[in-house]
Amino acid sequence: MQKGPAFPHPMDVSIDGSTGEVQVRSTENGKDKVQTKHLDLPPDLANGLILTILKNIRPDTPETKLSYLVAAPKPRLVKLTITPHGEDTLTTAGSPHRATHYVVKVQLGGVAGVVAPLIGKQPQDTHVWILGGKAPAFVKMEGPLYQGAPIWRIELTSPVWQQSQHSGNLSLPHAAPGLMSGAAVLRP
Repeated sequence: MQKGPAFPHPMDVSIDGSTGEVQVRSTENGKDKVQTKHLDLPPDLANGLILTILKNIRPDTPETKLSYLVAAPKPRLVKLTITPHGEDTLTTAGSPHRATHYVVKVQLGGVAGVVAPLIGKQPQDTHVWILGGKAPAFVKMEGPLYQGAPIWRIELTSPVWQQSQHSGNLSLPHAAPGLMSGAAVLRP
């Protein structure tokens, strides 16, 4: 579901994996619109599971490819390529930790995959940091929340990050000090 002030085009996409039915509810010119489409969905469809999958990828896995259904008025299947991009150090409550930095790239495929970079329509990469160990955990994400969106940072407020060559968009502001541990901050 994409709804709220951060999303200029409210949309709700539901996927029935067993039948391949995809339903898109959107608002266009103030009117509700519902479209239903049948797609041959691949068995590796990862919608709704990206963070769970990232937490279960071994950091030494060179590349992971998954299928993903892009939420749009005309939904389309794309491939996501996930690669580790090193580790970054953070501290929580004075204790140092290492988080694996993953880069998630969208591969459009077909003619669109060739043309999109030429006309500035290639989706931007998303960067995600996962704390390893026995109970891997999400720590931070930097990337667009929908096609054409600005880069957003979603992160826990308690970690303090050290700058490194692996860090993503370092020009974004970090969490304000004094916020509760475990809370998340959304920043465009």
